[in-house]
Amino acid sequence: MTSRELFHFKNSRTKTLHLTWIAFFISFFAWFNMAPLAGTMVESVGWLTKDHMAALAIINVALTIPARIVIGMLLDKYGPRRVFSILLIVMAFPTFMFAFGDTWMQLFISRLLLSSIGASFVVGIRMVSEWFPPKSVGFAEGFYAGWGNFGSAAAAIVLPWVAITMFGGDDGWRYAIAFSGIACLIYGIIYWFVVSDTPEGKIYQKPRKTAAMEVSTYSDMVQLIMWTVPLVGALGLLSWRLKDLGFLSEQALYIIYAVLIVVLVYQILQIIRVNLPILRAGVPEDDKYKFKNVAALNTTYFANFGAELAIVSMLPLFFLSTFGLTATAAGLIASSFAFVNLFARPFGGWLSDKMTSRKESCLSICLELGWDLLEWE
Repeated sequence: MTSRELFHFKNSRTKTLHLTWIAFFISFFAWFNMAPLAGTMVESVGWLTKDHMAALAIINVALTIPARIVIGMLLDKYGPRRVFSILLIVMAFPTFMFAFGDTWMQLFISRLLLSSIGASFVVGIRMVSEWFPPKSVGFAEGFYAGWGNFGSAAAAIVLPWVAITMFGGDDGWRYAIAFSGIACLIYGIIYWFVVSDTPEGKIYQKPRKTAAMEVSTYSDMVQLIMWTVPLVGALGLLSWRLKDLGFLSEQALYIIYAVLIVVLVYQILQIIRVNLPILRAGVPEDDKYKFKNVAALNTTYFANFGAELAIVSMLPLFFLSTFGLTATAAGLIASSFAFVNLFARPFGGWLSDKMTSRKESCLSICLELGWDLLEWE
């Protein structure tokens, strides 16, 4: 795919790409609707403190990990059109609940539920991979991810202006957040009717079982089990941090730990139940892959996107409180962090399409960044 093809709007493949990145854009627009309004919320709601906002920022990513696993299973079974549409529509309701919540428990629960919208990324990736051939899917997915991810920047730019200019008053932030919920609700309905899971004539391939990931060797199964532990452990770490901030009792923390252990054991049993029969029967050569590639991608994504989540979540409030800027100015400056996604992700996808070796792609990016730093110095 070339950049010129992005403007061929009558082409069904290009049309699906644009409709899908917009869905992802709106997901991130709603997911990060709190960050640019955090300072305004503290000022207008008398009992809210910065510790409350820190706790909400933690809660805002809490269910993203398990939600991506669940959404991935639903995606395999029902297809990206249904899953993306329903996800947007359902997530509109905790957005409204958060917008008009008057108690800490209402804000806590609604933000926890809303954190599931972070799973939207995997839905669009599957949709794009169905519509584009392997030789051009990298650029298409990079374009989808880069422009969709810009929804967080759009929230930082638009929502403070909506809250202050359009509505004003102490409740302006509530209507601004509700605005993002309306966008989710409306576009979820639109997406249901305007896209299809695959191009005409292509059959949507479903896995034999969706309870757990299928692997190629016994060694890979052990690695998959090992990688399941930190997925659950991350939730335990977030819970511990909430307890450290004073928003969870020690008893509640132990209950959460117990639940997480049960979930971990159940998931390990599912991995074994799904994969043992497959491994005993023998995995066809066409279905084999190396799990270490998945592990490498996990690590890379954790380092890159994890850092982005942390920065995007706190940057508007940092500029607001550190430099005494207005909410609108702080959001506008903070949004500049996400601008690089508009170019970096499509460029990375383009490189992966052009280069036969992923190692060469990574090396070329590192060399280019190093050269730029030398020139800057």
